[in-house]
Amino acid sequence: MNSTTNSFLKSNNAHSGGLHCTKDALTGMFGWFLQVLLAGLAFTCLIAKRFCEPQKERRSWLIWFYDTSKQGMGAMAIHLANVWLAGQYTGDPCTWYLINFLLDSSLGLLIIFIGIRLSQYLARTKGWEAINFGEYGKPPCANAWMAQCCLYVGLMVIVKVSITLFMQLDFWENVKDFILSPIPNPKVELAFVMLIIPFFVNMLMFWVTDNFLMYKDPAKRRRNSSEESLLQRAKIKYRSLRKKKWIDSESDILLSADDELLDNETVPITRAVIT
Repeated sequence: MNSTTNSFLKSNNAHSGGLHCTKDALTGMFGWFLQVLLAGLAFTCLIAKRFCEPQKERRSWLIWFYDTSKQGMGAMAIHLANVWLAGQYTGDPCTWYLINFLLDSSLGLLIIFIGIRLSQYLARTKGWEAINFGEYGKPPCANAWMAQCCLYVGLMVIVKVSITLFMQLDFWENVKDFILSPIPNPKVELAFVMLIIPFFVNMLMFWVTDNFLMYKDPAKRRRNSSEESLLQRAKIKYRSLRKKKWIDSESDILLSADDELLDNETVPITRAVIT
């Protein structure tokens, strides 16, 4: 009876956060410290991305701010929603936060891509230049930036509603039970959930999303494609010339061999005539 009671209490403690982070772990002092540190590291990656751009095509700091601030607002809205939702589920909030975060970074990224491409299509076909992501006019207009920010945050709302509905499926309870079970220390688990895993995932997601959001000159894309086609044609021409040269050299070798054979056959015939 005692062993049964102890096993029940251990199981209950495990599901209530005894071995993992508690209900207020995400909103505690250590949790907020990790969140602020993560935000700083994530946007440092976007600064590094700007310096990785070719110098002739590098965005000005104003355009860079317009592009990246949309991600900042959207990421903050998603993050706060995940922190709040993690406390609404039963069990360890860290695991629920991590599941929401990973879904936002995978399925959510697909929804963002579709939404951005749809808005760019509408901007071209309907003439709604304000929602053409990455285009702010000349000189850059703050109204266009604000319209795109609101549209991007609206996409984040769609992402969060979709992921929340997807999280209602029953099998996530089984996923939650084993996803962080090897980590018994609550603070280590919180560091993995709030800093280590999100840092690498956010670095990739911010980099990819920034490529979606930044302006790409259609003339430059056509020029690059024409240059690529010219390069391809040059390569094909070079290969054909090499092949022709190789065939000619083979022909010369065969002709020289035939000449030698004819010369060798002519010598005995000449001797026979003389004799």
